[in-house]
Amino acid sequence: MQIAMIGLGRMGGNMVKRLLGGGHKVVVYDRDPAAVDRLAKEGATPASSLEDVVSKLAPPRAVWVMVPSGKPTEDAIQTLAKAMSADDILIDGGNSNFRDSMRRAAELAQKKIRFLDAGTSGGIWGLEVGYCLMVGGDESAYKAIEPALVTLAPKGGLGYFGKAGAGHFTKMVHNGIEYAMMQAYAEGFELLKAAEFGIDLKKVTSVWSNGSVVRSWLLELADRAFGRDPDLKELKAYVEDSGEGRWTVNEAIAHAVPVPTIAASLFARFASRQENSFALRVLAALRNEFGGHAVKKA
Repeated sequence: MQIAMIGLGRMGGNMVKRLLGGGHKVVVYDRDPAAVDRLAKEGATPASSLEDVVSKLAPPRAVWVMVPSGKPTEDAIQTLAKAMSADDILIDGGNSNFRDSMRRAAELAQKKIRFLDAGTSGGIWGLEVGYCLMVGGDESAYKAIEPALVTLAPKGGLGYFGKAGAGHFTKMVHNGIEYAMMQAYAEGFELLKAAEFGIDLKKVTSVWSNGSVVRSWLLELADRAFGRDPDLKELKAYVEDSGEGRWTVNEAIAHAVPVPTIAASLFARFASRQENSFALRVLAALRNEFGGHAVKKA
């Protein structure tokens, strides 16, 4: 089928390559002309603007937006909506808030443009192993682009979850779980490293990856990381969050659902960004005041 990809970064660019490999015709656009040129050399049809993307597609058109959530996605969708026609399909594959997806679906429906929110997981490995896709929105649009979705996803890694917002809500919870899983691994490996046994952490990841109940792809990635840098000396203990963890905790509060592990993993990321934490300085001061415990001066 014919489909367009807007945003050719680490995810979007590899998704184009996977689509081309599956025999699809792909129109591509990115603010960086070099990214467009690279994929044009691999068989994609280049476009010079969002309007040009629409002009190079046969109706009913299918346009996949794969840019950062927030203003970049909003701007792209608003611009595309002005150029697209009734029955066209607009897919947001980024990490948008599901409430934004619900709003966008309603707005686009006024122009009879069909909207899909496609939660996409797979990272830089998706080109090789496929992208897990969690899709919500117009069911007729889902069926229309299913050939492209099947190409992008590994076997069993594709699902339609219902009305607009369902795809991004599912992906939000997925990422909240991801936060908690990574935090558990991080804490466990810190304890292994702190013990007196001199345990080889890469050997642990290798052993645990075979038959253990905690084996996972994340553990395989840890094995790779320890293989390159056993003590992770090249890294700074600073972990960013891209929003989904916060949204997961907010929705848990709204629905009165306890998610203490996910919440703690999110707060651990906040703590990683603090140098000489004020909270910990208050803690030291209080211990000194009530018990005369020794403190370290700055």
